Amino acid sequence: MSAPLFDARQVRRAFSRASTSYDAAAQLQHAVEARLLESLDYLDDPALERAPPQRVLDLGCGTGRASRAMQQRWPKAQLVSMDLALPMLRQARAASTRSIAQRVSNPFARVPQQVCADARALPLADASIDVLFSNLCLQWVEDLEAVFAGFRRVLKPDGLLLVSTFGPETLWELRDAFAHADDAPHVSPFVDIAGLGDALVRAGFHQPVLDREEDITHYPDLPALMRELRDIGATNALASRRHTLTGRARFAAAAHAYEAHRTVRGLPATWETVSAMAWAPRAGTPIREGGVDVTAVPLSRIPIRRRA
Repeated sequence: MSAPLFDARQVRRAFSRASTSYDAAAQLQHAVEARLLESLDYLDDPALERAPPQRVLDLGCGTGRASRAMQQRWPKAQLVSMDLALPMLRQARAASTRSIAQRVSNPFARVPQQVCADARALPLADASIDVLFSNLCLQWVEDLEAVFAGFRRVLKPDGLLLVSTFGPETLWELRDAFAHADDAPHVSPFVDIAGLGDALVRAGFHQPVLDREEDITHYPDLPALMRELRDIGATNALASRRHTLTGRARFAAAAHAYEAHRTVRGLPATWETVSAMAWAPRAGTPIREGGVDVTAVPLSRIPIRRRA
């Protein structure tokens, strides 16, 4: 058995520490979340003739912003907010309680149910979820096919899967800068859009629609970028990471190398986001029919939208 790529305990520790600073620092993550939430408008199309979802899972919910938005969208639905870091769930519950206090006129207002659990082992019954929403959580998972198999298990037939994760162009400038300082990995490897699509197909999901976008944020210097990464919990969680401090000399070497990328707006950091919408198959539906994949991902027709 190969060694794990990520240290799950470090992921939990990093996001637990970031629970109070996350919302203020995660502006890009909130923007990606807002774009993903817009995709839910598709479910409200009368032509689909779909009943409102009864049970919705927000996986990797963080401080619960998406959970609250979906609870407002579907006030009668049971919202399940799930995260690996318990302090994040505490922040989510506090924010939900405040939100409901401000909407006392809504007779259906409720606090989403909080569950502290790992995406790789969902403690949910088979075919119990109508919509599984996950924003920027899967980049901490190394075996996407296994995780998607778990998603398929808990989704009802024709249930909707809506996810986003970071692509391989994410933080390439930071990766390049630290490569000049030492040989230790400082930035996680990220799945590309083809890998995400392939994992969905192998897990049996139907009609996947994939998209990718690039956002660029800017910083006055490398310490400012590193502070933001710490404040959102995105620290190095690779199992093979250096377990000692980077050291002043190595950090200075990385900062010097990063200067080669400086623009008039500061040091750029690229964030490639890959998102996917797919449907859980009905029981007994084959993944292949007549030797041909039931699902297909037209990668050549997927554009990249760049936001700077």
